[in-house]
Amino acid sequence: MSIETAADLVQARAGDSRPGLTFEDRVWTWASVVEESTRRAAWMSRLPGPGHVGVLLDNTPDYVFLLAGAALSGSVIVGLNPTRRGDELARDIRHTDCQVVVTDRPDEVKGLALDGATVLAPQDVTGDGPVAGPPSPADLFVLIFTSGSTGHPKAVKVSHGRAARSATGVPFGPDDVLYSAMPLFHGNALFSNLLPAFNSGCQVVLRRKFSASAFLDDIRRHRCTFFNTVGRAIAHLNATPPGEHDRDHQLKWVLGPETSEADKAAFTARFGAPIFDGYGSSENAVILHPARRSSQPGPLGVAPPGTDIAVVDPTSRVECPPAQFSPSGQLLNPDAAIGEIVGRDAAKRFEGYYNDPEAEAQRLRDGWYWSGDLAYRDEDGVFYFAGRTGDWLRVDSENFTAAPIERILARAPGVAGVAVYPVPDPRSADRVMAAIELAPGSSFDAVSFERFIADHPDISSKWVPTYIRIVDHLPVTGTDKLDKKPLRAAAWRTTDDLWHRPGRAVSFIRMTPTDVSTIEAELAANGRSHLL
Repeated sequence: MSIETAADLVQARAGDSRPGLTFEDRVWTWASVVEESTRRAAWMSRLPGPGHVGVLLDNTPDYVFLLAGAALSGSVIVGLNPTRRGDELARDIRHTDCQVVVTDRPDEVKGLALDGATVLAPQDVTGDGPVAGPPSPADLFVLIFTSGSTGHPKAVKVSHGRAARSATGVPFGPDDVLYSAMPLFHGNALFSNLLPAFNSGCQVVLRRKFSASAFLDDIRRHRCTFFNTVGRAIAHLNATPPGEHDRDHQLKWVLGPETSEADKAAFTARFGAPIFDGYGSSENAVILHPARRSSQPGPLGVAPPGTDIAVVDPTSRVECPPAQFSPSGQLLNPDAAIGEIVGRDAAKRFEGYYNDPEAEAQRLRDGWYWSGDLAYRDEDGVFYFAGRTGDWLRVDSENFTAAPIERILARAPGVAGVAVYPVPDPRSADRVMAAIELAPGSSFDAVSFERFIADHPDISSKWVPTYIRIVDHLPVTGTDKLDKKPLRAAAWRTTDDLWHRPGRAVSFIRMTPTDVSTIEAELAANGRSHLL
């Protein structure tokens, strides 16, 4: 049958007696998945349509049945982020016009201003009877919230046609077993796991929440061949104690965007499975395919054939020249080479934000899609991440971005993760601050860190952090992506262990409350306190 909608994906599994969904100790055939989903579709069909159903659940079979039920009935699923609380969660529900919120945690929505949305338990949204539909490819299927790392989360529109296209483009076979531990309210889980499984008929092993300690047992027990992740999950897996059975599994490959080069190498060396990345956003506007060859470590990928994706100076709208590198790999022309990733033909792929015309207009300026991500590109057309648009730093009249610094510092001994961000200089521009999460059992050794910097000529003298904050865990969003907002906001106002280098020499000493008071007094004296 022709697959043009999410409903077609679900109906393709009707009557399929092979295992389709595994959760904990229970297995559903694909046929039973469709039957359960049809009961949800019948219930949703009674809503004034198309009904908007907010789902506030962990990864459970009910979430799968609701997604597939919405596909059949033409209803719209709103994936609510369980890490959002109180007024922020209520805002998401109201913003997306949810008529119903399905949740197994009613206390989290009790008393919130939901504009009349009904709160129901998963067992209350099943029924019998006719199913509305069928939907068309242009009909809305899912609303996926962005991480909100630069403001309020935006609800990305996902049509039935986009869902179908994403599902048919992933090379799974019917004998694959996909491990699904990333949250189903996010595009990573939907587009690289669940929807392609409906298309190919392979089995999905659903995990309520990602657990690094349970990962290998799950993979081995269910003979999983693939899993998808995003953010820092690979770092968490690498931090688990190694064992003699680390390679006793059927895992073929891993999709791991935003995984550092060091973490990819460590994972593959230990577990034997390669990690592939690339670049893509919930908006589907700019997609980069994995680069087979690159001149530098940490490539984002290359533009697919037939697409017009460029690195553009956001002020002049002129395409940036290729990056130039020294023999040691240092980026020589950051001012010229770094710009914003722009999809100059992406307007046809971006389906918009729900109920947010201002944000949509900000993304689509003059017919181009502006990603908000910074990058540079080498002579071979390979893109390299340089940070978010808020990641620009200016030190001593030089502009640069955080990502290249993070890539270098992440290689320092004992470092499990690093976030680089600007803090205000007492007199002008910025200073570099780095939050460092240490590997288990490691401690920060200033002398060793200084030696590492001295041994790496690819780190510019202006890139060396002025301030270092040692954190137990780097802050992340609900999808495990790094969230620098609280780090920038706190600066040195923290009880965490702080280090700084008072002069230009690369020599770090502990930072005391007196040091903090001195810096803030200088900021006040120069009228720059408002920058904190």
